[in-house]
Amino acid sequence: MEKFVIRGGKPLMGEVTISGAKNAAVAILPATILAGGKCVLENLPSISDVGACLDILSAMGAQVRTINKHTVEIDTTHITKTMVPDEMSRQMRASYYFIGALLGRFGKATVSMPGGCNLGPRPIDQHLKAFAAFGAKDSVDNGMIDVQASELHGEEVFFDTVSVGATINAMLAAVMAKGTTILENVAKEPHIVDVANFLNTMGADVRGAGTDVIKIRGVEKMHGCTYSIIPDQIEAGSYMVAAAVTGGNVLVKNVIPKHLEPITSKMEKAGVTIEEFDDAVRVTRQGDLEALNIKTMPHPGFPTDMQPLMTVMLALANGTSIVTEGIWENRFRYVDELSRMGVNIQVAGRVAVIEGVQELLPAPMRATDLRAGAAMVMAALAANGVSEIREIDHIERGYEDIVEKLKGLGADIKRIEKPEGAVLKQAH
Repeated sequence: MEKFVIRGGKPLMGEVTISGAKNAAVAILPATILAGGKCVLENLPSISDVGACLDILSAMGAQVRTINKHTVEIDTTHITKTMVPDEMSRQMRASYYFIGALLGRFGKATVSMPGGCNLGPRPIDQHLKAFAAFGAKDSVDNGMIDVQASELHGEEVFFDTVSVGATINAMLAAVMAKGTTILENVAKEPHIVDVANFLNTMGADVRGAGTDVIKIRGVEKMHGCTYSIIPDQIEAGSYMVAAAVTGGNVLVKNVIPKHLEPITSKMEKAGVTIEEFDDAVRVTRQGDLEALNIKTMPHPGFPTDMQPLMTVMLALANGTSIVTEGIWENRFRYVDELSRMGVNIQVAGRVAVIEGVQELLPAPMRATDLRAGAAMVMAALAANGVSEIREIDHIERGYEDIVEKLKGLGADIKRIEKPEGAVLKQAH
């Protein structure tokens, strides 16, 4: 059972380099299936979700060659299997992107229902709506989704809700469909644009990503390419919060400042100083933090993945803050863990009311999901004394080298590996 042991209360100082975007990588990796050739992906984050994607590709017959820690060559020429092994796809929510990619290339796919963090129901009805519009039929048997089409054709699809997953999956399925596809009421997150750019680099014709309407003209064939994944906006936001809650001074490098605007504007309102450069932001805080009202929304609104981290920051702010979760219904499950640290939060449904406290108290905690786990790490860095965080596998799904990166900023953090039920041998 691995855990983080953190002695907090020190301002973080120095520089941290942000890795490639998790949410882009887990969609771009399945998309390599469409190439039917060699793709070289650069700036891949070294995290367990990426490892799971590469394992699935290998199991399906792709040749995967590691060039260095962040660069991988994937040759999908000889993939013949159209079923993702059940155990593998349960490890991560993004396994559903294999449906769109396999459907696009082979006209059929079988994948189990998505796993990952439990943030509430993750219906894939909007994904299936798009596939059906393109001419596919679907069935669910023993938790496995089977989608098949004799031929895919372009169509107009209006999504009932804004869904990142459905937007990407529809793009993957449509790029080699006959004719033109128009997707309306789509998600506009930076990683949607990154996936579209990757598809275009492979020879697709996708226009309008990042706006409300995406237009796709089907092409007959795609090809391999070399592509570098964008920096991770949420990892960047996490280190920005770390600087703010510890009263530090941190240069967050390898970012696209425009992608950080929804986070930056809220943090500045709370009294954090943020200086923007071409590909970095400097985050400092000297005065008190001020209370805020935040509602998470699809991009360009405030990102839901930053909500637990922002809640930790507001727990130390003067006055009363209100945080409303506009995306997931179970996103506040971590509040019980934070209350061990003396955080004063009341939750009713999707709304949290936070009364700021002077300081956080060290405590043992359990990471309930990826972003909540990261929020607990930041809370522990702000608390005077030693905190422990268990179930850190959640955190390592989405944060590369978090211990080393925080140590580089002067944090006192250790990752302790202790085998389950281990008995320490006595020294003779």
